[in-house]
Amino acid sequence: MRRRSGYGWFELIIGIMLVVLGIFTFIRPGSTLTGIVILYGLVAVITGISDLIFYVRTERYTGFSPAVSLISGIFSIMAGVMLLVYPGAGRWVMVLLLPLWFIAHCVSRLSHLNFIRVTAGEIYYWFALIVNIIGIILGIMMIARPMLSLFSAGFLIGTYLILLGVDSIMVGAGKLGSR
Repeated sequence: MRRRSGYGWFELIIGIMLVVLGIFTFIRPGSTLTGIVILYGLVAVITGISDLIFYVRTERYTGFSPAVSLISGIFSIMAGVMLLVYPGAGRWVMVLLLPLWFIAHCVSRLSHLNFIRVTAGEIYYWFALIVNIIGIILGIMMIARPMLSLFSAGFLIGTYLILLGVDSIMVGAGKLGSR
């Protein structure tokens, strides 16, 4: 009997949370931006912890690890803590920090692609490549037009969170049987 990896379950749970959060954000974009700032903070912290775990585990098993995962994890945790500590200022923080989080997280995921191609296969490789390029483009768009992103942030964030959640579910499902 094969032992199941705890990291696969963690990634799967993160993916499900991101999809649910993305759907809720997409359905109610106007009220969502201020109403779930705390939930975004929690998701950012959990995602940052996931990146840090990936960094540590990659170092342990391969002897090297992508520093981008460490930096992405730190940025994710910083963004999450900021949202949790200052929920009243969360709307502006989201408009300013979430684009940086999108970009940092997508660059981190892109740095994993060679490893993912070997372990998860071609279909997931191309899906992850496309989703993360879209995330970088959305992050840059939100930085370039902060007022526009304030009004459309719910739709942009909701769409991206759904894609990021599907990405995490695919990674988690692919790792469930591995050790």
